[in-house]
Amino acid sequence: MGNIVKVGMADLNVCAAPDVITTLGLGSCIGIALYDPVTKIGGLAHIMLPDSNLMKNNTNVAKFADTGIEELLVRVEKAGAVKRRLVAKIAGGAKMFEVSGTSEVGNIGNRNAEASRAKLKSLGIPLIAEDTGLNYGRTVELHCDTGDFLIKSVGKPQKII
Repeated sequence: MGNIVKVGMADLNVCAAPDVITTLGLGSCIGIALYDPVTKIGGLAHIMLPDSNLMKNNTNVAKFADTGIEELLVRVEKAGAVKRRLVAKIAGGAKMFEVSGTSEVGNIGNRNAEASRAKLKSLGIPLIAEDTGLNYGRTVELHCDTGDFLIKSVGKPQKII
């Protein structure tokens, strides 16, 4: 196994086999992995909010689904990935807080997942697997040698999507 590349909250990064790229503690946030199975180049974004258009002077593109996925695409292509071969996997988007009614806060995880799906679709990148929703946090690892997206949650068995 190669190095472990860490991605913080509202952050993104790129790596290539044999390295692993990981982000911790996805609650309502979404971890979006883009992967080119031929070059074995992958990227991971940890997005917090669905839409940068609601924010004036957005200085952190990685924070939002729309701008974060665009920037991730630019970075993986710069590293040598080919867009038409890219596949996407997402995880997170949990409903971490029980909020009465359908308040925006309680449903941010679902909105993040929806915005991520919509952005990937608009870019023509197939979403081939996801582990989203429910009410628990996730830590994810993209293994660039295999394309496996490993999902770890406290008190749950690990799974690969």
